Amino acid sequence: QVQLVESGGGLVQPGGSLRLSCVASGFAFNWYSMSWYRQAPGKERELVASISSGGGILNYADSVKGRFTISRDDVKNTVILQMNSLKPEDTAVYYCYAVWVGAGYWGQGTQVTVSS
Repeated sequence: QVQLVESGGGLVQPGGSLRLSCVASGFAFNWYSMSWYRQAPGKERELVASISSGGGILNYADSVKGRFTISRDDVKNTVILQMNSLKPEDTAVYYCYAVWVGAGYWGQGTQVTVSS
């Protein structure tokens, strides 16, 4: 059974940091590219960051470059999103996504709220 379980969301003040984790099971994690998406109320889901199989290729949305870092641990089947200098506009539900040769899996999401 494929599972992607996100954790680490919560309420944080502007300028603060959060570390999101996504633990995968039920598929060959090391073969898959991994991504974080987010969806704010009333908006479409958007790509935040992605990391290729093997970790050699990283991509970030312009809005998070220099503030967010994506990484993966293929031993622990985990992908991490380190989020620093958070802004109110980063408020959204954050989703983990795994994809390989057209087969994609989504996590259930974790809420991130940036507010004073």
